[in-house]
Amino acid sequence: MSGIIFYTNPMSRGRIVRWMLEELGQPYQTRVLEYGPQMKSPEYLAINPMGKVPAVVHGTAVVTEAAACCAYLAAAFPEAGLAPAPGTPESAAYFRWLFFAAGPSEAAITNAHFGFDLPDDPQARGRSGYGSLEAVADALATMLSDGRDYVTGTSFSAADVYVGSQILWGRMLGTLPDRPGFTDYADRLSARPAAARAREIDDALVSGPS
Repeated sequence: MSGIIFYTNPMSRGRIVRWMLEELGQPYQTRVLEYGPQMKSPEYLAINPMGKVPAVVHGTAVVTEAAACCAYLAAAFPEAGLAPAPGTPESAAYFRWLFFAAGPSEAAITNAHFGFDLPDDPQARGRSGYGSLEAVADALATMLSDGRDYVTGTSFSAADVYVGSQILWGRMLGTLPDRPGFTDYADRLSARPAAARAREIDDALVSGPS
């Protein structure tokens, strides 16, 4: 397959996929799209009908949604070692927490950021998929409570890019309640060279030409 084309904006969830690409160690082209007409252009809507970023084009493959981009890239480039072997306990943890972060975690953190509260009703909380922000924080803390360094245990994976981004984002926004293990996990991930490179690239794009 041909190379990777990465559609993003530095003020978007594209920062998650940028980090993943830097961990991958493969060359990629970046195409920065501005909010508004560029993202809603017919050319880009043919790639992502939602008219939002990020998106990854890899040869004839098109992937949208940040978690899906992370999972796809890990599978497409197994030599990077960013996904555990299928059918293992590590793989179970990988998929479990990757999808937990993409579903309940992101919904709870986003709703809290915009001040949206679910009705104080067990049925409504059950139907929401995440119940409460506190339940999400407790679940993530439980995952880390056995002392593991990463989602799957001792090995960093694409799941950490996404789960870690949700924890880092929730802490930055001040919406994710703090729990034991969050600080150490967040610091461990932030210190990774690929994470630092990704931040530097996107921060420079936000700042513009000096």
